[in-house]
Amino acid sequence: MGTTVALNRAFDLNLGGIVLLKNSFLFFILAAFLPIVFIAFAASKSAASRRLPVYDAVLASTAFTVCFALGLNGENIITQGWDFNAPTWGTIAAIALWGLVLEALRRTAGMVVTVIALAFSLYPMVASAMPWQVLRGPSFSLERTAQIHAMGSDSILGLPLQVTGTILIGFLIFGVILQHSGGSQFFYDLAQAAFGRYRGGSAKVSIFSSGLMGMVSGSAVSNVLTTGPMTIPAMKRSGFTSRYAAAVEASASTGGTITPPLMGSAAFLMVSFIGVPYSDIALAAAIPAFLFFLGIFVQIDAYSAKQGFVGGSRSGASVLGRTLVGGWPYVTALVGLVALLVLTQDETQSPFWVVAFLLVFVVGRHLTARRSGGDLLKILFEFMLDAGKTIAQIVGIIAGVGLIVGGLSMTGVSLSLARELVSSVGGSVILILLAGAITSFVLGMGMTVSAVYVLLAIVMAPALVKLGVDPIAAHLFVIYWATVSYITPPVAVAAFAASGIAKSPAMSTAFIAMRLGAVKYLVPFAFVYNPALVAQAGLGEIAYTVLFAAAGVFFLGCAFEGWAIGGGCRLTPIPRALVGLAGLAAFIPEPISSVSGIMFGAAIIAFLRTRSQKHKDDHVPTKSRADRMTPAQTL
Repeated sequence: MGTTVALNRAFDLNLGGIVLLKNSFLFFILAAFLPIVFIAFAASKSAASRRLPVYDAVLASTAFTVCFALGLNGENIITQGWDFNAPTWGTIAAIALWGLVLEALRRTAGMVVTVIALAFSLYPMVASAMPWQVLRGPSFSLERTAQIHAMGSDSILGLPLQVTGTILIGFLIFGVILQHSGGSQFFYDLAQAAFGRYRGGSAKVSIFSSGLMGMVSGSAVSNVLTTGPMTIPAMKRSGFTSRYAAAVEASASTGGTITPPLMGSAAFLMVSFIGVPYSDIALAAAIPAFLFFLGIFVQIDAYSAKQGFVGGSRSGASVLGRTLVGGWPYVTALVGLVALLVLTQDETQSPFWVVAFLLVFVVGRHLTARRSGGDLLKILFEFMLDAGKTIAQIVGIIAGVGLIVGGLSMTGVSLSLARELVSSVGGSVILILLAGAITSFVLGMGMTVSAVYVLLAIVMAPALVKLGVDPIAAHLFVIYWATVSYITPPVAVAAFAASGIAKSPAMSTAFIAMRLGAVKYLVPFAFVYNPALVAQAGLGEIAYTVLFAAAGVFFLGCAFEGWAIGGGCRLTPIPRALVGLAGLAAFIPEPISSVSGIMFGAAIIAFLRTRSQKHKDDHVPTKSRADRMTPAQTL
């Protein structure tokens, strides 16, 4: 039902000759997916292994009935102003929906974000009694608050759910079918063919495969659990320690959440908050994502050189070609999606066309293999179950997050928060950035990225925009810092998930993952001060800015790992610090500093290479390079 409603809206089919109003459309989306939350996500861990409890069946039935009934009355809600003066049954339905959404949020996102959403949703009832002027506003009764939350246009039915219903559902279905049709294995095989033959190739495979999976799933933890069982054992067999292997997978999987074309659900919410096409946001996010993965790649290469790892067979080019040819449907799907987004500028229809293509491929492949019809039905059934559960989880989270927006907009406080924030820091961009980074990180420990983004998109991002920061850069800053909690202790859920697969100490794994993903902590500050890093400048400026930033990432990667790539030697403390400073100088968004940093870093590497080569000439190597790299002496 939910997919049909979304398709009807995306393609303006007007099935049955009925044109749905926006609120009716959103209520029917809730009616389709909110009940699934109570069926697929248990109320507690102890109830997860039992058959569907009666109370879950009651909650699911109630959710469907309430949302469907409100959807049928969409026109009455608008014309008769039910969000301020609903009939008795409408008020009861509003209170019920409020409670159902909070419970759905608890099951899909956890208790922390639910408590925050509850507090914000109750806030309008006590706004006039708040001791701080900035939070003071008109108060509402319980009934009126429930009516506005459930039937107004700025709370449960607000921008987050509107984006989910019109844009995000198609992309979620695309991600699910790509995995169910064999995309996960193809991405891993492609990465193995491309990088498996190089020094530290198994870890580079993890970067590439996890990045590709992140492009379509947008979830760090699911990336770890999908690609980790393949990449982590391969890294361990190649000589990487358990901790390092798990950290590589965790960092790379986290990078997937900020990698186009899909990224995470928060990126789609930017479409409505900023008012630009999703293709513009995906293009803006491409350069920072490239820098993030480059940082991990450089550190892995440096680590591999330091450990004396060598590559495998050089016959990988033909394997890569065969892999690409064999995986043509997945390459076509990704390229086709990007092309549709760029050419049509239509985020609502594009993913559905690609989903249709993959469905035809799956059915055609099955018929060509002459398998039984039962197998095909099983595959399609599992795909629909997974897609329904994935969409339901996002809908449960997004509807609950809408209560945060509703609580602030209902009282008018959201309009003054940005102004007060700018005033309190004296118009200092760096102070707002530091406060926002800390807030995003702390909230990211217990809230989803979408929830953190929505909250700070109301409070912090507008304040940055008022101070002249590019809107896309301001909103991406929030998303980047909301995702660092995936690899940063004490939470570090992606690192902990990877450590479970690698059987490594969780906390030390997280600290290594932090170092590998260090670029994610730096690049948001860089693109705020230099919008060229989010493609908000002329082509020439973008080109040299990316070149400078990439050089900075290279030097920083060498310094973090303690090995001079190109110099062929370890970095002792003083050269290591100097190379790190050169990287920071190159990364600073100012041409003179960047050029100076690059020249200084290159000079250090060249000097170390000369010293290293002279030292090697004075010693006879004890091992053939075909067996192992000659250990470089520490300078």
